[in-house]
Amino acid sequence: MRLKPLMLAIACLVMTGVAARPARAEIEVNVNRGDVQPLPIAVPAFGGQQGADIAQVISANLERSGLFRPLDPASFIERNINIGVQPRFGDWKQINAQALVNGQVTVEGGRLRVDFRLWDVYAEQQLLGLQFTSSPENWRRVAHKISDAVYQRLTGEKGYFDTRVVFVAESGTRAKRIRRLAIMDQDGANPSYLTDGSYIVMTPRFSSNSQEITYMSLRPEGSAIYLFNLETGRRESLGNFQGMVFAPRFSPDGGKVAFSVERGGNSDIYVMSLSSRTSTRLTSDPSIDTSPSFSPDGSRIVFNSDRSGTPQIYVMGADGSAPRRISYGSGRYTTPVWSPTGEFIAFTKQEGGQFHIGVMRPDGSDERILTSSYLDEGPTWAPNGRVLMFSRETAGGAPRLWSVDVTGRVLQPMPYPGSGSDPAWSPLLN
Repeated sequence: MRLKPLMLAIACLVMTGVAARPARAEIEVNVNRGDVQPLPIAVPAFGGQQGADIAQVISANLERSGLFRPLDPASFIERNINIGVQPRFGDWKQINAQALVNGQVTVEGGRLRVDFRLWDVYAEQQLLGLQFTSSPENWRRVAHKISDAVYQRLTGEKGYFDTRVVFVAESGTRAKRIRRLAIMDQDGANPSYLTDGSYIVMTPRFSSNSQEITYMSLRPEGSAIYLFNLETGRRESLGNFQGMVFAPRFSPDGGKVAFSVERGGNSDIYVMSLSSRTSTRLTSDPSIDTSPSFSPDGSRIVFNSDRSGTPQIYVMGADGSAPRRISYGSGRYTTPVWSPTGEFIAFTKQEGGQFHIGVMRPDGSDERILTSSYLDEGPTWAPNGRVLMFSRETAGGAPRLWSVDVTGRVLQPMPYPGSGSDPAWSPLLN
């Protein structure tokens, strides 16, 4: 199935604010505090066609981050705000809005234009003003772009809303489970299927350019690793291997794929150059080595291995040199994945009859458990390294997609209504 590419032409005009001096926020969201109180923010309906829809998407994005508390539109005193006029700040202070986002949508010559402003209500100054242009059908992407801009201006970190998630959509009974490769916007909108469910798919992963994914397929004749170009719809196999191949993942530059090959009960990690299609074996221990994930600079690989007797997390050079164990807590550690910032490694941990999602530093220090349930597994990072998505399954139930931030405070189900597992978050879209 060919997926139509998302195209978005954007013109960004940065406004310095109404004051002569550079605008400096009196309000600020400290994302590193575990006890952060969400910032009250007002996002009234934008003027013009689909203005209310765009504001609703922005509000929902900011609320799901856990860092913002959008106010109820029924409480707004000032109505029908003109983007060319300063808001009546007293009206917004009265309802305790600390930040305000307003905008205007126009459609001219078949092009959508959205202007918006971000205001510091108590400082009574503009913090940000941008203009986005696109085709009308891409209005949701414009809303995600605005959400990212607001998030970055108020937190100092890049947003993660203009992204997609590839995952395994599951349906049917346990005895006849159908697993299809699927893709959606990060907020659950625009889901579509990339495979037809006639064979099992597992562990889809994005490349650094967001246009290509790799995944494992399992058919009666064996397993294979595929590359799938989301823009062209082209699908190709990485080749034939003796034994089962699984757990593929791209290198940060997109030029290589690391994966595992299992033969006779033993699995090792390999890496393949996509330009030459030559593969190199990185591990040779008589144990199960799997789930490789590159560091952001491509110099190291984290993986899990049972060479110590139970599954634990190890780090080695990208050439397979100097493997070193970094997990020493109780329990079984699997599915490690390096954060895009390099700050943490996320993992699945099985202990005490439950599964957990946790994070630790690349040297194994500062281990923290973020979630616990009957079955939590398979974490994936948002591109800013602030939020994780994973699959959660209850006893006798089907897996669903959930998210949690790195503090463990903001834990919630994802908006996608169906059953899903093995999520992978894309980088920010261009």
